[in-house]
Amino acid sequence: MDNHAWDDRYRDREWLYTVDANRFVMQEVAGLEPGRALDLAAGEGRNAIWLAKQGWDVTAVDFSAVALERAEGLATREGVSITTVAADLREYVPEIGGFGLVVLAYLHLPPDLFGTVLERAKSALAPHGTIVIVGHDLTNIEHGYGGPQSSEVLYTPDSLVADLGDLDVVKAEKVERPYESEEGTFTAIDALVVARRP
Repeated sequence: MDNHAWDDRYRDREWLYTVDANRFVMQEVAGLEPGRALDLAAGEGRNAIWLAKQGWDVTAVDFSAVALERAEGLATREGVSITTVAADLREYVPEIGGFGLVVLAYLHLPPDLFGTVLERAKSALAPHGTIVIVGHDLTNIEHGYGGPQSSEVLYTPDSLVADLGDLDVVKAEKVERPYESEEGTFTAIDALVVARRP
């Protein structure tokens, strides 16, 4: 799906997802000393804005201009400032070693493209910087609810760890969260990995 299709998806609903930050991002970032943060595939800015409210200097990157406009508007309403960058992550190259925190939340791409983005995300980490990766786990197709239904774009904690190279893995596990829909409340299964640059 290209950026124009995502623009249309964001236009079709007041909020495509929610304005609340992801529970696992909040959980893993709590207690970290704020600095510069990079939110890749930031969407409407829910994680970026929460990070800014915690004192982080946040750069939010997404290829949907509509999503970033909403993120800027929400940031203004919440009384914080974020820097937005409209860019396709297949081409975007962040500042090397420039960030104390990098967040990759629910970015699902074919393995070669995801690998490229992850390599660039790792290179953006400053010494002792933290990367938080969360997304739909491969087992979510059969045992969970929602998310992409193509195994090609899903991952597992082990597959993410295998791509982290020399980073120190702090956490790598499958996690569950409630998924609210019109049909009721279901359980979604995510892969969560947290790692740090030595």
